Parts: sequence; C-alpha cells; structure tokens
Amino acid sequence: MIYLHSPGLICALGSGVDTVRERLFAADSPGMDVTDRYSPGRPLMLGTITEALPAIAAPPQHRSRNNALLAAAFAQIDVPYRAQSAGLDPARIAVVLGTSTSGIVEGEVAMAARDADGALPAGYHYGQQELGSPAQWLADELGLAGPAYCISTACSSSAKALAAGARLIGTGVADLVIAGGVDTLAAFTIAGFSALESVSAARCNPFSRNRNGINIGEGAALFLMSRTPSQVALTGWGESSDGHHVSAPAPDGSGAKRAIAAALARAGKTADEIGYVNLHGTATRQNDAMESLAVAALLPGVPASSTKPLTGHTLGAAGAIEAALCWITLTDADRRLPPHVWDGDADPDIAPLPLVAPGTRAGTRAGVGAALSTSFAFGGNNIALILERT
Repeated sequence: MIYLHSPGLICALGSGVDTVRERLFAADSPGMDVTDRYSPGRPLMLGTITEALPAIAAPPQHRSRNNALLAAAFAQIDVPYRAQSAGLDPARIAVVLGTSTSGIVEGEVAMAARDADGALPAGYHYGQQELGSPAQWLADELGLAGPAYCISTACSSSAKALAAGARLIGTGVADLVIAGGVDTLAAFTIAGFSALESVSAARCNPFSRNRNGINIGEGAALFLMSRTPSQVALTGWGESSDGHHVSAPAPDGSGAKRAIAAALARAGKTADEIGYVNLHGTATRQNDAMESLAVAALLPGVPASSTKPLTGHTLGAAGAIEAALCWITLTDADRRLPPHVWDGDADPDIAPLPLVAPGTRAGTRAGVGAALSTSFAFGGNNIALILERT
C-alpha cells in the first residue's frame, strides 16, 4: 500500500493543515479577495496568499515566487522528510510536481522592465520560466539524485503527479516520493482564462444556474509518499483523455466517467464505499454540466462539494491541494465534510448532486473512510484519485 503522510499546504485558506482544517469547515477563507493587481482596471475575485514567503538561496534560474511558495509548503514537512529519508540512497528519492506557471511572473516583471528601460533586469534568468524548475530546485536543495520532474497538463497536473509518484514506488524505482503541485497568480494566466470568457468577477458559484466562471487562485501542496504506514493511503487513481476539444470537456461526461470508473476499480471500491467527493467544480457552464452527469451516474447519493469558492482554482496545483483537503476530511475527528459554498439556486438543466451544506458531518460514526477527488483539464485530460483512511 502507498501511504500519503500529512501534507505541507498553503493556499487561500491559510498555511498548514491545522489552520486550513479550521477554515475549511467554517467556510472562512481570508485569501479570497477582489483585486485588480493582475488585471489592471478590472477587479476580480482571486484566491491570494498575502503572507511573507521564505527567501530561497538558489541559482538565478530557480529564484521565483513559485519556488518560494513551494519552499513554504516543504518547510511544513521537512521534519518528517528528514526522518523518512534517513539512510536512503538519494537516487531512491524522487520529486514529482504539477505546475502550469513556474516563473511566469518573473518573466512578466522582466519584460515590463525591458519595455521601460530597454534592457532586462540583472536578476532575470530565462530558466525561471522553465516548467521543470520547481522539481529541479527542490531536488537540488535536498541533494537528491532520483527522478525529478514536473507534469504540466493544466488543471490535472498535480493530481497526475500523485499518480506518477505511486507508480514510481509501485514499480520499484523509488522508495520515497515528494509529490504535489505549486502554482502562483500571474497576469498571463488570468488574461488567458479571461480570453475564454471563463473568469468570474465575484466568488465562483459551482453548479448554480447563475454560475459564470472561475476564480483563479494560487497555492502549493506537498505529500511524502512511501510504503511507511500513515493515516491515509492513495488506493486508487484513474486517468483518461477524451480529446473532445482543445479547452472544452466532452459534454456527455464520458471522459470523466472513465477516469472515475478506473479509480474505483483500482481501489476495489464501490460507490457505496466512498464517503465524500471533492468535485472539480470550476463553476464554468460546461465543466459543471458534464461533471454532474458523470458523478450522478457513477457516485449516486455520495455527498459532494467543490472547494474552489474557498481556494480559487489553483490550476496546476489544484489536484494536490484538493487531495490535501480530502486528507484533512479523512482525518477529521469531528467527521465534518467540506461545505459547498454557493447561492443555492440549483441549475435545473444539469444532473442534481447531493451538495454538502455547511455543518454537515459524515453519516457514519467512524467518519469518512474513503474520498474521491476529480480533476479535469484542457484537452479532455481527466483524473480521479481515491484516498482511504487506514
């Protein structure tokens, strides 16, 4: 069995498992804020991190806010990492991360300086924007010699990093994997989603008839993955690619269904054994419509919620952050379920789901035994993860 140890976690809900746990179940997210910092003249609701991030001593190509956010998440798991890595060959420790931005912000700042001054700033290095930078920086920082790479498949990236980490352990390539994701806010990504008319100026409203787009956010989540027993294991994952459209999902939910069905099969679970579903739930017209079809068909009656109104859509980091929220749910002593924050005005044109009301607790005395999390990305790149309490 492949175990997921307590994650390092930072997002709009706060920093650290204990803080995030408190705010998640209270539906209190101090980082959801309206600002035009990344879209001058057009204020948008974003999931921001305002606390100071650690300074990182790194070569110029690895100096980025993205890697600073990664460092903040890793600091939370540094002690258990040292314990688990003691005595291991550095070639047997892997780093697999999901990201979609890397150092784009630094590139934006550098180009603005060039436009103003005619030259790129002295501290800029084009390698800051390399998608592999987060994994390479962390591996270098820890002196590792095992596989170290980033997956960039848009919104499924870090969920796929967890599946990839499980495969590295399962096939004997690695004994310990640092897996997760990191993404930071950037004008580039906000402009891109705005061009698709997919960004909401107000708090996103998943599965409502009034939904009109996403809130983009930033954050990082890191897990230690190993065969050393822990409270939670990754027992299932399923991946599919429907290739329906470059940005829109297959409207019948067929790709999502294949991913969910494969995760259930790998975990050896039936729908009745899943106690909670963390929905991808972007609040776009097309995602929510197709996801409701898939979840209603394969997981009927299972309590579900989208946590994106509390974190923003953290793009490449979303899958790992939402897996961390599932980890928190599975280990919650009070059996609480993450609430679905919306206006309550259900869309009659999409399949109804049992969305979690604030204050809801798991129906069993033992709490949630297994949780499923979905992530669906551009190009019909789909993944579902199943986390199970051990």
